Amino acid sequence: MAKYRMVQTEFWRNPVVSEEMTPKEKYFYLYLITNPYTTQIGIYKITKKQMAFDMGYSLASIESLMERFIHHHKLIRYNPETRELAIKNWGEDNFHRGGKPVMDCILSELKKVEDPSLIQYVAETIHKQEFSSLYESFYKQEELVESKDDRDEESEDGDLLEGDDDTLSCRSTIRGQKEKEKEKEKQQQVFNLNIESNPDKVNLYQDDVKRADVQEIIEFWDKNGFGFSNMNSKQQLLGWLDDSSFLQPKAVILKAMEIACANNRRRLNYIVGILKNWENESLLTVKEIDYYQENQRSETKSKISAPSCPAGRAIPGEFVLDLTAGEET
Repeated sequence: MAKYRMVQTEFWRNPVVSEEMTPKEKYFYLYLITNPYTTQIGIYKITKKQMAFDMGYSLASIESLMERFIHHHKLIRYNPETRELAIKNWGEDNFHRGGKPVMDCILSELKKVEDPSLIQYVAETIHKQEFSSLYESFYKQEELVESKDDRDEESEDGDLLEGDDDTLSCRSTIRGQKEKEKEKEKQQQVFNLNIESNPDKVNLYQDDVKRADVQEIIEFWDKNGFGFSNMNSKQQLLGWLDDSSFLQPKAVILKAMEIACANNRRRLNYIVGILKNWENESLLTVKEIDYYQENQRSETKSKISAPSCPAGRAIPGEFVLDLTAGEET
């Protein structure tokens, strides 16, 4: 484990970092590439609870950030079973000089990786041949082992068919299960091909979901007194469905509208103010918002219930003030 990690100045010029990430996400990304669990190969074991403890975030916030970095920014992968995290651009940012000590360290750490697919994931952005070849030797070796296992299973099936009658039913059951698994794989391949050859169907489904979201927001607006004929405000509010960093835009917008109703502030600028505050705080899901608000209420209650400290010591009841004490007569 290294005692330090370098962050290139180009980090801040990366368009994804400078334009797409919130302050909370930038902090999280810096943590991912510099925390003490990182390795020389860009793949390391870490738990979400450990991340939450180190950064001072809630577990819900960490899960939300992980979801966004995996599916939106596409900068990391995480195996929840092995607790291994891989950083996509690690090789591009860190592999500049080789040499035997460095290569030996990389080799030693690659041997410890439990999920070989993470090795292939990091290797995709490594440009230097000496490093990429070392990574390739590991995930290619895994593919060869898997193909050999498949061939061994097929040969075992052949041997089973030549056995005694007493075990024939058991062997036929094994063959039947494998045939079902193969059939499922074929069906999945057909499904994937249908999606690839008919992208319009996927788009139509996405359009249907978006129309349903729009309809739900408009109905809430109209039924709760925000202004039935105020089309311009409706249109501006619906823009948050596409132009926001929320992971659940429809649910978050409805949450803001509910707060506006509760405070009797049924105006667009009030709703937008709420949404902007949540974005600035990097609260991207309703769960995070609820957690944040609950903490705010708890802090407020603790401040109100805290006993006030007296300004000074209490004066005894028998004390008599004598203004002439100490004066000469």
